[in-house]
Amino acid sequence: MTLAILATVALGIASGFFIIPQSIVPYMGTIINIGLCILLFFVGIDIGNQGDLFKKLKSMGFKILFVPIMVAVGSIVGTIIGGTLLSLPWNQAGAVGAGFGWYSLSAIELSKYSAQLGTLAFITNISREVMALMLIPVVARYIGKLESVAPGGATTMDVTLPVISKSTDGNIAVIAFITGVVLSSMVPVLVPLLMTFG
Repeated sequence: MTLAILATVALGIASGFFIIPQSIVPYMGTIINIGLCILLFFVGIDIGNQGDLFKKLKSMGFKILFVPIMVAVGSIVGTIIGGTLLSLPWNQAGAVGAGFGWYSLSAIELSKYSAQLGTLAFITNISREVMALMLIPVVARYIGKLESVAPGGATTMDVTLPVISKSTDGNIAVIAFITGVVLSSMVPVLVPLLMTFG
């Protein structure tokens, strides 16, 4: 799966350079959204085919929320440690990590404080999304299916959900979706909150 993703990205880059005319560029966002909707539609079908899936989720109850909470803690603590190495104030580094891969919102929020911080948030969180697309199949195969939810962060409800579904199963796909929803709802709260410190 990782090789397929890398090959597809490489093919896309080559097509952008040599084949796709500039006249199509303004429509690329719409084309990407349509493609993503089609992918998510088929993920939904796969989830729907899991007979007793929702009974299993109901039996888990609130324990399912430990997944997004631990992903959030790991993301923020990890960026604080990384920020320390770069001499970045802990609250700013934590705010960048609290984007959880949602690069557009975190970049906009942090640009209110400084253009440099907004740029750092954009680069960090878009890099997380790209790395997640490559790492999810590897993590699912060699570390664990549930652990493969962590790299995607907030994107597990949309962009990385098809990769998680392909690399794991319907049960994990639903947990990934819930994780993405919870983390996405935390971004607009945690990013400005962390900036109030320091």
